[in-house]
This record gives sequence, structure tokens and C-alpha cells, in this order.
Amino acid sequence: MATLTDQFGIQEALTQLGIQEVNKGSSTGSEFFANGEIIESYSPVDGSLIAKVQASTKEDYEKAMEKAGEAFKTWRLMPAPKRGEIVRQMGDELRKYKEPLGQLVSFEMGKSLQEGLGEVQEMIDICDFAVGLSRQLYGLTMHSERPQHRMYEQYHPVGIVGIISAFNFPVAVWSWNAMIAWVCGDVCIWKPSEKAPLCGIACQNIIKTVLERNNVPEGVSCLINGRENGELLNNDKRIPLVSFTGSTKVGRHVSKTVAERFGNTILELGGNNAIIVSEHADINMVLVGAVFGAVGTAGQRCTSTRRLIIHDSIYDKTVEVLKSAYSQLKIGNPLDSNNHVGPLIDKDSVNNYLNAIERAKAEGGKVLVEGGVLEGEGYESGCYVKPCIIEADNSFEIVQHETFAPVLYVMKYSNLEDAIAMQNDVPQGLSSSIFTQNMREMELFLSHAGSDCGIANVNIGTSGAEIGGAFGGEKETGGGRESGSDAWKAYMRRQTNTINYGTELPLAQGISFDI
Repeated sequence: MATLTDQFGIQEALTQLGIQEVNKGSSTGSEFFANGEIIESYSPVDGSLIAKVQASTKEDYEKAMEKAGEAFKTWRLMPAPKRGEIVRQMGDELRKYKEPLGQLVSFEMGKSLQEGLGEVQEMIDICDFAVGLSRQLYGLTMHSERPQHRMYEQYHPVGIVGIISAFNFPVAVWSWNAMIAWVCGDVCIWKPSEKAPLCGIACQNIIKTVLERNNVPEGVSCLINGRENGELLNNDKRIPLVSFTGSTKVGRHVSKTVAERFGNTILELGGNNAIIVSEHADINMVLVGAVFGAVGTAGQRCTSTRRLIIHDSIYDKTVEVLKSAYSQLKIGNPLDSNNHVGPLIDKDSVNNYLNAIERAKAEGGKVLVEGGVLEGEGYESGCYVKPCIIEADNSFEIVQHETFAPVLYVMKYSNLEDAIAMQNDVPQGLSSSIFTQNMREMELFLSHAGSDCGIANVNIGTSGAEIGGAFGGEKETGGGRESGSDAWKAYMRRQTNTINYGTELPLAQGISFDI
């Protein structure tokens, strides 16, 4: 009988991506520094051991920093369009490996194959975006108050950028940061999640071929595995910028640590995202947006829909439609395209899911669609759970927290102002949405008196951002922005320049200083 890995071609995908078991003393490339303890990567799909990799030691970290520092001296002087050309080639290389890399993302992290392939497509898209950006790193020119003076602002690369990414998007979020940082002239050191280390190695192998082909110095792209290396990045004064994606709790520590050494951070932390369902909504559209938002990636997106705030006049109808849809969800191997929902990442996540349901019940929540852990054939990993719907109050303590699992809280409202207040009345502020055909409601939701989130959508769900817009949120989400728009400015340092092309030296503000 064929094993799961044989059945879905995972072994072949690993081979194509250059992934093999890494033993003590072996090397996976000069830009991957690893001589430490063994990290075992298990798939939540079937509980199998995929491969073993080595963590990076403090000595490995120092070697990476040395290589990165030297590479920056050369990389920053390369014209930005030339750097963009190299990133363009990275996008082409990712196109070649989209299928195997998408398979690995799905198998190591547990999201559906379609989502895994979509994540690689995000990487390709951000490469395309960065190529154009490499010719648009604009500054400003302004008039001086002094005669025969010219003033302007320009942007310079900051140097070494530390990237700490999370398991739920094991490749895309790194690329959001790295591709933009590279065209800006920075070099990157990446610490992927220890829950998905193979995805990091696969990306490094793909990128390495492009860098070597273009005779780019070692250290432009460095990879360090292992939990402890996150703290080294946070405390290192040689790293002016740390981009961290993860929980609010850890993000608060990262922010404090980096700020104490006057470094900068880009923080992409927790979300507690709500959809407001107006009496004027198209219920068919709500169904797609809400169900995918709540159960996609098994609720393990920072933009996953956690709360559904429904107008009381259509509450019962909407809940019945949701319950019917949930009864049709297929839960199982995410590499099988017939399934809608894959596993949670590990047993700890399963326990958090179960605890959240019990806490909601204890606070008075009414379970409308039962949750629970699935057992039996196909669920041997113990990480498959049932998407759950609970009628709750927005003030419940558990509702105020982000549960990284498919738990959806539903609640009623009577007028839109109250619904917006409920949506905003959580510590997080990442993504938000309203479904309505009423233009006045749309505009109110998007106005100064509307959503307080970094992302506010109309007639689409909370999940599924495009790379063209800056991605990030407010409040306990951290305030950072990645990906599109002018997010590139965070990866550069701003400098004001004044040139005196005259023969005298007048002072600003008309100050006289005769000597």
C-alpha cells in the first residue's frame, strides 16, 4: 500500500527542493549556517517525520552576521534596478518550483494544497511588485528659504534586516519582507519558525541558485534555524530593523527588546477579526466570505474570521445557512483537493482550541455547531478538529483573545453604530469586513467613525490580502506594514540634504552670525 508521501508526491517534491535528512557536520549551502542540535520536522497531516535539520549555534549566527555585513557593503552599491533584475529572476525561479514548494508548505504546515500553492504565488507576486519598485524609490525635492540653496530628501538602505516568521505562512511572509528589503539595498537574515524549518531551507536553496548565477556575494540571504536565534536577532545592535510575525505576547517582548537598543521593528501580531453582516447583505456572498474566513487554514491565519456580528433581523436565517454549510465541510488530508479543512499545526494548538471552547461555555456561550478532535483512519496525527460555531457576547474574556483555530463566535446587533463599536471593542486591530448593499453603510464603515483596523473590506471577507496594499494592523496587532504601497520606506533610512551652490553662507531663520 502506498504511503501518503508516495501517494501525493511529497518525496519527489522534497528531492526537487534539495531537502534531505541533514546529519551532524553536513552542509546545505554556504548561506545556511547550521551546526547545532537536531530539529525534527513532523507533518501534522499524518504525524510522520519529514526530515531532520540542524539548528544554528551562536557561532553559526556570528558567521552569518559577518557574511551579511560584508555582503551589504557590495549589495548597497549595486543600482536598485539591477537589484530588481535579480529579484525578477527569483520570481522566475519560484515559478519553476511552485508545485513542489506548494506541496511542502501544505505537508509541513497543514494548509490545503490550494492554499499552499497560493502562498507560493504570493511570493511570485511580491517579486513582480519589487521589480517595479526598484525604479520607484522616490525622494522629495523642496524649496529652501535661503537663496541659492537646494533641499531634497532621499532614502538609503538600513543594512541588515532580521526576519522572524511564523508557521502559518512559512514562506510568503518572509518574501514580503525579503524581496522589498533586497531592492532597497538591504541584506537579510531569516529565522523561520521551528515548526516549519524545511520550508525555509527550500526557499534558501531556490534563492541561492539565483544569487550564485549573478555572482552576488555570500550573505545577501542568510538562514538560521532554531528558537534561540530569535533572541540573538532582537538584541543585536548590528541589526537596525527586525520584522517579527507572531503572537502579541511575543511581539510585545520583541518590541521592547529592540526598542531598548534603539532599533526599529515591523510587527505583524494577533488579529481578532470580525465581519458585520448587515440586513442589506447578500447572504450568498456572506456564506463564502465567512466560512472561508473562519475555517480556511483551519483558522490559523492572523486574518481569520473570529467574530460574526449579524443584524438581528436576519440573525436566525444567517445562522441556519452557516450551520448547513458547516455540516458539508470535509475535513482531512490537505493534499487531497476534495477536503476543505486540514489539521492544526500541533497538539498544543489542539489543546488551545479545546480550552477556548470550554472557556466560552463557562462564560455562557451556546454551542451551535459542536467542535471536537477527530479520531480514526486518516486522523492519526491527532491534529484534526471540527470547525465550531458558538453564540457569544463580545464582552466574553475568551472572545477578546485570539484563538488560532476554527472557532467562530456569532452575535447580534440592532444598529450599525453599535456593530462597529462591537467590532472595534477588542485589543487587536488587523482586519475587518462588512457585507452590505447599502452605500451609506459602506461609507460609514470606512469613515473616521468606522473600522479601527489596518484592513477594512466591503463585501469580501477578512482573509486573503493582495500584495499591492500595505498589510498590517493597529493596537495589539503592532502597527507594522509589509508588502505593497509605500511599505518599502520601513526598510530604508530617510536623509534630508541641503546643497549651497552660492558664494555666501546665509543661516536659516535669518540668524546673523558675523565673525
